[in-house]
Amino acid sequence: MLNTSIRENLTRPEQKSEFDVDVQKSHVVSLFALVGMSISGAMAAVAIFNNNTLLASTLFLASFVFSSGYFIQKKFNNLVVSSAITLYSLYVLMFYLVFSGGVENTGPLWVFIVAPVTVFIHGLKRGLIDIALFVIIISAIMFNPSGLPGHATYQTEFKLRLIYAFLTVTFLSALYEYLRGKAYQKMLEIGEMYQQLAHLDPLTQLPNRRFSRNILEQEKVRFERNKEPFAIILCDVDHFKKINDQYGHNVGDHVLVELAKSFASQLRKQDCISRWGGEEFLFVLPQTTAKNANIIAEKIRLNIQQKTMTYDEKSIAVTISMGIAQFTQELTLDEMINQADKRLYEAKSAGRNKVC
Repeated sequence: MLNTSIRENLTRPEQKSEFDVDVQKSHVVSLFALVGMSISGAMAAVAIFNNNTLLASTLFLASFVFSSGYFIQKKFNNLVVSSAITLYSLYVLMFYLVFSGGVENTGPLWVFIVAPVTVFIHGLKRGLIDIALFVIIISAIMFNPSGLPGHATYQTEFKLRLIYAFLTVTFLSALYEYLRGKAYQKMLEIGEMYQQLAHLDPLTQLPNRRFSRNILEQEKVRFERNKEPFAIILCDVDHFKKINDQYGHNVGDHVLVELAKSFASQLRKQDCISRWGGEEFLFVLPQTTAKNANIIAEKIRLNIQQKTMTYDEKSIAVTISMGIAQFTQELTLDEMINQADKRLYEAKSAGRNKVC
């Protein structure tokens, strides 16, 4: 029943949530780059103290690269570049530690931080691809000694257990990321559901009064910026109390639901129809003058007049009265609504089933 314009407004919170996730990820990437810069810098200082010049130089270089990733994120807010620098500089550092052995062949123990960081930054699918390439490279480094100076040697059992343990950590990281993604998607769905409940009338499934007030505020801003006119139609069901008294409230509810469907089917894509309260409906017509709104209102009124509603083999004749107002620079939104309400009262006083 909802048109495209209304649906887009109701789904904006999901877009906001996606933006929040990017902001959160940028904070984590910045934090990880900062931590990487600090730890590699501290380890470089220790390596200098132990007279390991090559390791110290490599760690100082890694610290500089991490700091550049942190600077790019903070200065330019470029998550793609900063995360790539941070993650792949971590990979290169791990390759070096596996190749050289680090301090007393303990360098490979640092590889366990790769899996959780990778799946967080790149997500599950892309992260697993990167991790697979990472495992292939470190396996090639450990199991195929190149004979180059500084290449560390490891016992076969250590190498196998290192790979097994790393794959186990990768599985747990992937499982956590999968469950986190599912939980986040469920949270989005629940958030969207509550957002719709907060802005939809439960009976007619039309936007409610709160939502239409938001639309009016948006149209007011558009008017102030572009001077585009907009009008409203306030609609009331004639003799609705008699329908309830004669046929019962179930029939009254049925009439409102059928009217909502009929109204929604006759409006343009940019228009908004909401249940204003009780048996009253509010139409918001962007880029529309009062004269054009009158044409639309007459078309809707005639359609309802010619339509016979049926409920439990009972035929119910329904008519509506409508009042129109156009927004101007001299009016507030409340004053425009009051004008439409006065025109609606005039239509009812003139015998109902009319447009003023």
